[in-house]
Amino acid sequence: TNELFIPPGERLGDKVIEIRGLCKAYGDRQLIDNMTFTVPKGAIVGIVGPNGAGKSTLFKMITKLEKQDAGEIDIGDSVDIASVDQFRDHMDESKTVYQEISDGMDIVKIGRFELNSRAYCSRFNFKGTDQSKFIKDLSGGERNRVHLAKLLKAGGNTLLLDEPTNDLDVETLRALENAILEFPGCVMVISHDRWFLDRIATHILDYRDEGKVNFYEGNYNDYEAWLKETFGQEAVEPHRLKYKKIG
Repeated sequence: TNELFIPPGERLGDKVIEIRGLCKAYGDRQLIDNMTFTVPKGAIVGIVGPNGAGKSTLFKMITKLEKQDAGEIDIGDSVDIASVDQFRDHMDESKTVYQEISDGMDIVKIGRFELNSRAYCSRFNFKGTDQSKFIKDLSGGERNRVHLAKLLKAGGNTLLLDEPTNDLDVETLRALENAILEFPGCVMVISHDRWFLDRIATHILDYRDEGKVNFYEGNYNDYEAWLKETFGQEAVEPHRLKYKKIG
């Protein structure tokens, strides 16, 4: 069986992430309008919505890569964020998988833990000669696994995962699900894979029209049932996102 490893970070306190009155616009489009929610300790928040809705922008604001237009992002003192973005092009194409993940060190240090580098690579399903493959020769799914392995070395206790399931084979996808479920911290994960979110999510953050966001306690199936019951079948039908105009 394929075992994927998410190293645990330091113990997480009761306060994780609190978002209050968050607003963010691009050009004349209001992406996020008065977003308010709290990520509880131990939560796995599945984030859904059309491309261009502002899902990745939320992560950039949480990690202070971008500034919000209004509102507060309050992060607990014990929180140590490890962020996996969806852009996988900043790897050294001339290196092998082993070199890229291990930085040439025999021992990988992950937070307070130490692990043999080759054993760590194998946790991401790079066994034997696979560790000698060059980055330039990897498939999309293999690149994704290298990217995950590199950034999860940070050993954070709060993970921001942006489309981590892209190009993954079924076995690795199941391993990722299990690793997230066993992870003792908090996870926020952007994904279009509803089945994946059904398996792991304790909460759903759904980007709706005109910058509005629903925050729901439950997995995606629970959330969709609530949407239908509350707003009717049309609420769950895919459609082009309607942006709120500024001014």
